[in-house]
Amino acid sequence: MQATARVLVYSDNANTREQVRLAAGRRPAADVPPVEYIECATLPAVLSELDKGGIDVCVLDGETAPAGGMGVCRQIKDEIFRCPPVLVLMGRPQDAWLATWSRADAAVTLPVDPVEFGESLAALLRTRLAANH
Repeated sequence: MQATARVLVYSDNANTREQVRLAAGRRPAADVPPVEYIECATLPAVLSELDKGGIDVCVLDGETAPAGGMGVCRQIKDEIFRCPPVLVLMGRPQDAWLATWSRADAAVTLPVDPVEFGESLAALLRTRLAANH
């Protein structure tokens, strides 16, 4: 198992980024490595971090403005070679079709439910780490 997993969290709302960190904690499941969070509040920051490499999962806030997480997800799926799995945060369950359009690998609703979010994040980490070995 690798030492840490790097999770990029994109939201223009500091409270949402904090909800994500607190919901999953340092280790979302016993069978995944501890998580290091990289927080981004703007699209250029997200693209810069992804260009550097080493991101295992992206968590994108669909409610962020002006570049919403679902549009960002679709963009990075097209532009980033071996794009990490993406978990999208939706404002309401009815937006699930938008998450599908964005090609997100998973989606959960806001406010972040710790159990649902932790399980989704752990599943994406397992997928990514298995693909890298």
